Amino acid sequence: MTEPSGILIQQALLYGESQVDIRISHGVITEIGADLEPRGEEITPAHGRVALPAFVDLHTHLREPGREDAETIRTGSQAAALGGFSAVFAMANTAPVADTAGVVEQVFRLGQEAGYVDVFPIGAVTVGLAGERLAEMGAMANSAAHVRVFSDDGNCVSDPLLMRRALEYVKTFGGVIAQHAQEPRLTEGAQMNEGELSGLLGLTGWPAVAEESIIARDILLASHVKSRLHVCHVSTAGSVELIKWAKSHGINVTAEVTPHHLLLTEDLVRNYDPVYKVNPPLRTNADVMALRKGLAEGTIDIVATDHAPHPHESKDCEWNYAAFGMLGLETALGAVTLAMRDQVGWNWHTLAQRMSITPANIGQAHEHGRPLEVGEIANIVLIDPIAERIIDPNKFASISRNSPYASMSLPTVVTDLIRRGQFIVRGGELCA
Repeated sequence: MTEPSGILIQQALLYGESQVDIRISHGVITEIGADLEPRGEEITPAHGRVALPAFVDLHTHLREPGREDAETIRTGSQAAALGGFSAVFAMANTAPVADTAGVVEQVFRLGQEAGYVDVFPIGAVTVGLAGERLAEMGAMANSAAHVRVFSDDGNCVSDPLLMRRALEYVKTFGGVIAQHAQEPRLTEGAQMNEGELSGLLGLTGWPAVAEESIIARDILLASHVKSRLHVCHVSTAGSVELIKWAKSHGINVTAEVTPHHLLLTEDLVRNYDPVYKVNPPLRTNADVMALRKGLAEGTIDIVATDHAPHPHESKDCEWNYAAFGMLGLETALGAVTLAMRDQVGWNWHTLAQRMSITPANIGQAHEHGRPLEVGEIANIVLIDPIAERIIDPNKFASISRNSPYASMSLPTVVTDLIRRGQFIVRGGELCA
């Protein structure tokens, strides 16, 4: 990928509103206006496509090192770029676990070598994700990867004393603990949302209180030590209310919701198709409605994909033995648009806030999530607002195929991605 001398985007809808031309030179937006005269740049006719800050995913699983049969940093980066992301945060549950400076530096370096998006490693909170003793968070923070987000995602930091110590530790360098809220004693053997349907299907239920009890505890801990807490993949109406209460009391908590929890419900589990097996589980329609409202109002701060690739054999088996997780990077925009397009207060500005600006701020990815203004780094996604596409996982850049949206028609399509003034995706295709 060679950086062009300049790009002139013509007739783009800035945040879906005014039609403008955008001039980019040396990786920076240098001019925005109507009918700009070309100066020898590469011309890109946008024809009314929406221009937004490129997306940032605070929660993705790239599997490397250790599970390259499911995904690699290169293929995951390609999937992210096709989804309109210029940066992703890679979770620590790799093999070996990203709990040392050496592993996070490896992930960071492999992301740089792939060159499609910026890959920011997330460090583990505890050694080996075992929940017994704190990992070398200070060393990871001071490493070349400059880690600022820490999570045992996949496991909950269930020990309250250990969670308190983690929250205190990250205060020293302005970090954040991203908690996978799941009380393990309440979810032993759990397979799906607890309720009438789980009883009907004979599957062990996963109660909402298992998530909500950890969120309530951690909100109080974060308040007590005056540290930053981020709640991963919120899935219940009760969780939304807890986070709303915390924010009303000035507690420094942020939260995310996934596209699949915004769009899909537990009813899809009726046929025992393991593609719908996910952690936390798909919930009720009432939960979905509460999540949508919470995201639109800002109680839930961001959308994060929780992109969780798995090889074929981990999903093509009986429900009880199947792995938890769904793909999300290449379908995030369409799923979110389908879920949120009729929600009061939802527009292109809101989407940019929830999928770009705020996740970049939480993760301290300072070059990303910047407004589309003169003088800012040119990280731009162009979107066709009226196009739809039928999802075919066999065409994904990801190695894995475990998408819950196969054969669905999803609205809005990412057509182009520019990262630091360089085309990464053009016309819906990777540039290299």
